[in-house]
Order: sequence, then C-alpha cells, then structure tokens
Amino acid sequence: MKNNFKITLPVAIMITLIAVIYQRSTGPTYPKKYQFELGGKSVKIKFPRSQGGSVGAPVEIPLLKENMSAKLFYKRFPTNDSWSEIPFEKQAARLHATLPNQPPAGKLIYYIEGQASGEKFGFASRTKPIVIRYKGNVPTFVLAPHIFFMFLSMLLSVLAALEALKKTRSFFMIGLMTTGCLLVGGMILGPIVQKYAFGVFWAGFPYDWDLTDNKLLISVVAWVLASAVNIKTRRPAAMVAAAVVLMIMYSIPHSTMGSQFNYEKGQVETKTS
Repeated sequence: MKNNFKITLPVAIMITLIAVIYQRSTGPTYPKKYQFELGGKSVKIKFPRSQGGSVGAPVEIPLLKENMSAKLFYKRFPTNDSWSEIPFEKQAARLHATLPNQPPAGKLIYYIEGQASGEKFGFASRTKPIVIRYKGNVPTFVLAPHIFFMFLSMLLSVLAALEALKKTRSFFMIGLMTTGCLLVGGMILGPIVQKYAFGVFWAGFPYDWDLTDNKLLISVVAWVLASAVNIKTRRPAAMVAAAVVLMIMYSIPHSTMGSQFNYEKGQVETKTS
C-alpha cells in the first residue's frame, strides 16, 4: 500500500494539536494563573514568568475596589539580595507595577501583597515566590520559522510512525522530511534563537546541561539514525521508535532546567541541582 493518509493524517493532526496545546500551557516560563476574589467579585488573573526585549516586565492586577492598594516585592535570583519593594499605581481599571529589566537569562523572584477596605489579599509569597526569566528580543523572522519547523517535525514524526505501523511505502520519505525539519528548525534556527534570547548559540551537551537543547539533540540523533538504517532496507520499527523518542521529548515542559544568568560570575549557565 502506497499510503494510508485518509486515516493517519487526521490522527497525526489531532495528536500534534494536543502537543501544541500542552506545550502552550506547561513549563516554567508560561504565565502563573490565579483566581482573584475580592469584595464578592471574582476574576482570573495572570502574572508573567517570562519577559523579552530591553524593557521591564509589567505586572497588573484588576481594580476590583476603588480603594485597592498593593506592593510588589522582588529580588534577583539566585542571590542573597534583600527584597526590594515597588508600590502599584492606579491606571484606569487596574493596578500597575513594572519589574526592572534583567540581562538575558537573568531571573527575578517576586510576590504581591495588597489590601482593600481592610481586606487583605496576595499572590505567591516570600517562601513560594513567582520566578520570571528575562530574554533578549528574538526577531519574528527567526522565531516564526523555528516554531513552524519544530511543530511540523512533530506532525511528520507522528505521520511517519502511523504509516510505518501500516508498513506503507510512504513512511520512509515522511521520515526523511521529519529529519530535515528537525535539522532546520532545531539545529540551524534553534541556536540562532538561543543566541538572540540568551546570548549563547548552544547550552546543551557537551558544553552545559540546558534541557531544551539536550532533548532536541536526543530527538535529532534518534531521527538521523532511524533515517540512516532505512536507506537500504526498510525498517519501519526504527521510525516508530524515533517517533516515540520525539514524543517523549515534547512531553517535557519547554524551558525546564533552562539557562540562567549567574549574577556573581556575570555569565549564563544552567542550573542542574
């Protein structure tokens, strides 16, 4: 059979969409969500855990009562700095404060305390603060194709595995396309994105232990090997195995155990403990 796209393509698209949604909702750099209740009103609120560019990170709270006030407490991480304090300012229907900008991969920890009509509220705490990581500005013309090729590789990987399970003739070519997308999106565009964001092209093995880089490396090696062993003799099991490896790598939340700026040494490194 040449292909089984009527069944495998819709299934591959569905699995990839689930992976996209999962990646967009997990990981240490996606906004921290809270349910904010005050004076009988309830709203959903998000606080930043990532900030790009050369400006500070805005932190905002909906103004549920006219006499609301709050303070933002923060310090550099990981350091022994004392906590700094910023009062929120009223702006239209919200309270607004700005965390100061940091060098690429620099981190701050912060929490919020406030009150309204004697009723206290807060988000996070001194013992369990929110962590925000800063990064340089990544141009859209670099970031957009990087994201496109990475998720296209996921779609093609699943499709290749499903076709391989049916032992169709198309699985080998789809596998080669998967490998190509991983190489372009991950090993070419990925380091460029990393350079713009954190000042280094590569923070994975053998130089450091950035998990995002290392899981990419494992995925690329798996697919290069699977493609290589299928050149002369078709071995569908190898591509199924490579697809499983890629799926496992994608299931690890993005930016986990990522690069961070060491304020004492003045350099970017990876926290492994």
